[in-house]
Amino acid sequence: MRRFLLSFATVVLCVGAQAQSRGSVQVTGDTKVSNLVEKHIEFNEKAKTVPGYRLLVASLSGVNSKSQAFAKKKQFLEKYPDIPVYVVFEEPNFKIKVGDFVSRLDAYYFQQKIKADYPSCTITKDNVYPIRWNPEDLLPEDADELQ
Repeated sequence: MRRFLLSFATVVLCVGAQAQSRGSVQVTGDTKVSNLVEKHIEFNEKAKTVPGYRLLVASLSGVNSKSQAFAKKKQFLEKYPDIPVYVVFEEPNFKIKVGDFVSRLDAYYFQQKIKADYPSCTITKDNVYPIRWNPEDLLPEDADELQ
């Protein structure tokens, strides 16, 4: 009798498991959740910045600090024209921040490079504009020969 019940239970479970594998699943949910997910995706596509690092070259306050900040920006751009410079007003200071570094190591490397000109520059966390790579720029010049 025990063997019969065990066999019967096994057959019932196998049939039940097979029944679950057929058909489709339909998930119903609140439309507000779908709208929120769509807005999140749209926002992320529009976001131009990512968390990263910049170098704080100077922080100025007081009389004529704005004009001094833009003069320092011009001076920096003359020495390093390829590096972006940002003048930011964070009350009560005008701060001159340079670079768009995604990693702290890149920021440190550039800090060592400009340390002679700007000995008091520090690495700060900021939202930066990442470099947009053109996939063709990543290929070697003789890429046609490799294929």
